[in-house]
Amino acid sequence: MSDNQYTYAVARIRAKEVSLFSQATIEQLLACKDEKQCLQFLVEKGWGEADTPMEAEAILTREKEKTWELMRELVKDMSVFDVLTYPDLFHNLKAAIKEIATEEKNPNIFYKDTAVSGEEMMEIISAKDFSRLPENMREAAKEAYETLLHTRDGQLCDIIIDRAALDAIYQAGKESKDEIIRDYAESTVAVADIKIAVRSQKTAKTMDFMKKAMAECDSVSVELLARAALSGMDAIGEYLSGTAYAEGAQALAESPSAFERWCDNRIIQTIHPQLYNSFTIGPLVAYVLARENEIKTVRIILSGKLNELPEESIRERVREMYV
Repeated sequence: MSDNQYTYAVARIRAKEVSLFSQATIEQLLACKDEKQCLQFLVEKGWGEADTPMEAEAILTREKEKTWELMRELVKDMSVFDVLTYPDLFHNLKAAIKEIATEEKNPNIFYKDTAVSGEEMMEIISAKDFSRLPENMREAAKEAYETLLHTRDGQLCDIIIDRAALDAIYQAGKESKDEIIRDYAESTVAVADIKIAVRSQKTAKTMDFMKKAMAECDSVSVELLARAALSGMDAIGEYLSGTAYAEGAQALAESPSAFERWCDNRIIQTIHPQLYNSFTIGPLVAYVLARENEIKTVRIILSGKLNELPEESIRERVREMYV
């Protein structure tokens, strides 16, 4: 796309950003007394469609679909968004392998708007025709499928595919000419590595496990992070304090939910400068990520209300908004 085309697309996005939820809107949602009142509030804000069932998942799914419909309307070459769909794409791979290898049938397990649909993924895995997959998935797909078939170890299957997803995101970042994609990839992989270290420390995983699960990136050292995890949670915090992710160390010391919140907030902080950019794909990518963050936050609140959690407990899980 030319600068002129991006200027038009960004102008449309700026108009759409006005309807993104602010922190004040999230406060209003938190003030609703139960899930039903929350859903009514969302419908009044234009979420869902006239024919969307008054159900949390139906409304949230429709909002995600709307985001991608808008992007298809604004951008001719949707490949610029590929890296953002990798988590869903690799999830579909994981789900298809488990369906085929275990012969279990689970409804609604596939994400839409991915380069390979869930149905096609099932066909590919069933036929073991891994060459039909994107190149950055082939080896991992074959290895994960054979591993699950022979060991029945679902966690090992997950590790293989999750690591391949991180490597694919990072590679896309390295190859991109767009700063936002490079920054997104770096933050995403680093934060994922930090999460793996924290969870591995809690579950006493080995160095070998962590090295299989973590992906290399520039802003954290997999070796040092894994060694810190073997030494304890304080050691992870100490290591992070000397990196660009020092705030993560503070969140880790505060509480598990504060840490999870920081992980998502870090991505929002990464894309925030795009609010002031008008001539590149950046604001469109940022809008997609902002909407994903918004939908995730609404899901957290709805789940909390449904399970009758105290407001404070829900509040500490709420993510930072983009606008």
